[in-house]
Amino acid sequence: MSDWNNYKAKYKTANIVSTLSNAPLIALFMFLGLSYYFLKGVDFITITLVTMCFAVVIPSIIAYAWIKNKNLELDMPNKEDRLYPLFWILLSYLLGVIVLFIISAPLVITVLMFCYFSNTMVVLLISMFWKISIHSVGIAGPVAFLIYVFDYPGLISLLLIPLVMWSRLFLKRHTRNQVVAGASLGFALTTVQIYFLIGF
Repeated sequence: MSDWNNYKAKYKTANIVSTLSNAPLIALFMFLGLSYYFLKGVDFITITLVTMCFAVVIPSIIAYAWIKNKNLELDMPNKEDRLYPLFWILLSYLLGVIVLFIISAPLVITVLMFCYFSNTMVVLLISMFWKISIHSVGIAGPVAFLIYVFDYPGLISLLLIPLVMWSRLFLKRHTRNQVVAGASLGFALTTVQIYFLIGF
C-alpha cells in the first residue's frame, strides 16, 4: 500500500511540474520578471503587455484552440499534432520580436523573444521527424538566460532542468534521449544566441 501511495505522490508531483513548465507559463514568469528587473513606469507596462501578448496569450489561445478542435491531450503527445500550432506560435514570437524592436525594448528582452522564435523554429523542424521534448527545450533556454542575467545566483535555476526532465520521463511522455536532447538543444542554442546577439 505504501508503494502505491508513494507512486501516487510522485505522479501528482510530476503532473504539477509538467503543467507549470509549459512554455507559455515559463514565458510569463521570464518576461514579467525581466521587465520588472530592467524597467519602470510606462516602459514596464508597455513592454510587459507586448511580451504577454506575443509570448503568452496568443500561443496559449493557439494551442488551446487546436487541442479543443482536435480533441487532443493537453500536451499533444503525438509529434504530428504539434506541427500546425507550432507554426502559428512561431509567427507570434516573430511578431513579438518585431514589435519589441520597433518600440526599442531593452536588448535582453528582445533577444529572449528572438530565442523563443528561433528555438521554436528548430523544434518545429525536428518535430517533423522526431518527438523532441518541448518541455525540456522550454525550460533549458530560459535557464541559460537567467544565468546570463543574474550570473552566479542564476545557477540555482539549473535545478529546474533535471526536475522537468524527470517529470516528462516519469509520465512516460518522452524517452531519455528525447529529454536530454531537448535540454541540451535549448541550453546550447540560447547560449550561442546570447553570445552573438548580446555578448558576454
